[in-house]
Order: sequence, then structure tokens, then C-alpha cells
Amino acid sequence: MNNKLLITYLILMSTLFFLGCNGSGKEEDKNNSSASSTSLGEKYVVDTTESVVTWQGSMLFDFKEEHIGYVHLSKGDLMIDKGQLVGGKFEVDMNTMEYGDKENKNTPIKHLKSADYFDVEKFPTSTFAITKVDSVIRDNIKITGNLTIKGVTNEVTFPARIDVKDGIAKANAKLTFDRTDWGIRYRSGKFYDNLADQAVSDDVVLLMEIVAKK
Repeated sequence: MNNKLLITYLILMSTLFFLGCNGSGKEEDKNNSSASSTSLGEKYVVDTTESVVTWQGSMLFDFKEEHIGYVHLSKGDLMIDKGQLVGGKFEVDMNTMEYGDKENKNTPIKHLKSADYFDVEKFPTSTFAITKVDSVIRDNIKITGNLTIKGVTNEVTFPARIDVKDGIAKANAKLTFDRTDWGIRYRSGKFYDNLADQAVSDDVVLLMEIVAKK
């Protein structure tokens, strides 16, 4: 074999070897990516009878006039991987909104369901989808996700605590959000200057107690 033929042969073999290794690597990466994208953990279905969301709102300058009530989930699930929360989504039935003091006949529920606030007739459901979960310490976590109210979606982040044991996941969380970010401007001091002590606080607090089972 002459030198030119030998050099050509070596170049050809090197090229084939390089392409073979590169192709194998791409296939391996593809497999790893597929495995990662499908590794979403186990689904825990939310028990809507045991789960509850408590809402709190108040007048801006009179904290004694605080309104507390409940709203219930229509469905939802948590994704658990090795005892850790990795995802989930929820749907809230806005028609289930109720006032905490059921004996009080002068409740604000009818007004809260009106177009001034949540316009429940037009938007009967609100949703939340988890996009990220950060571990803080032990069972304490930080959840980030997309909250949709009245057809408007914004990203929110809030602290939570979750315990997974014997096929049952129990989570507690507190979310405070600015209602005006979702277009709910009724008596907001940000948009109306002459409200005096009739301004309603922009902050709405949600206390969530979620129970989900395998």
C-alpha cells in the first residue's frame, strides 16, 4: 500500500469513527432527554372534600373590617417524585365562594361574585399550575406557578410546606396577591383618589390546605 493510499485510508477510518461516536452520543442524549421529560413522578389526586382554600380581604384603613371566607377546588393533582413535590395543577370553582360567618346575613359574597370583583358568571373557574418548586429546608418549599383569575394569568411565588406519607400528600401554603394585577380595581387606592376611608385593600390572602392521594 503506497503512502497516498495509506493516508486516504486513515482519513476515511478516522471520519467513520468520529461520525459513529458522535451519532451514538446524540442518541444517548436523546434518550436521556426523553427519560428526563417523562420522569414527572407519581400523580396524587386532590381530595376536594378534604381540601379547602380560605380567603381574606379587608378595608385599607380599617383592619377590623376584615372579611374571611372559603372557596373550594373542583379538581386538581400533585406530582410527587421520591417524596418531593415536582408539579401540579388545580381548578377552583368560584361559585363555591362562601362567607366564613354563615349566620351573618349581610355578607359580601354577592358583591364579590359580581363584575366589580371576580365576575363569577363570566369566569366560573380560576386555575393554578405549578411551574417550579424550590426546596428551602426539610419539608419547607417555595412554589412558583401561573395563577389565572378572570382570564388573566400572572406568575406568583409563595412559601409552602408539604408532607408525604403512606400515599397521602398534605400541603399548606399562604399566597398573598395584588388583585389589581388581575384587573380587579374596585375601590383600589391605586386608581381612585377620592375614596378616603372607603378604599379596599389590594391584597388578597389565600390560605391553602390541600390533601391529595395516590
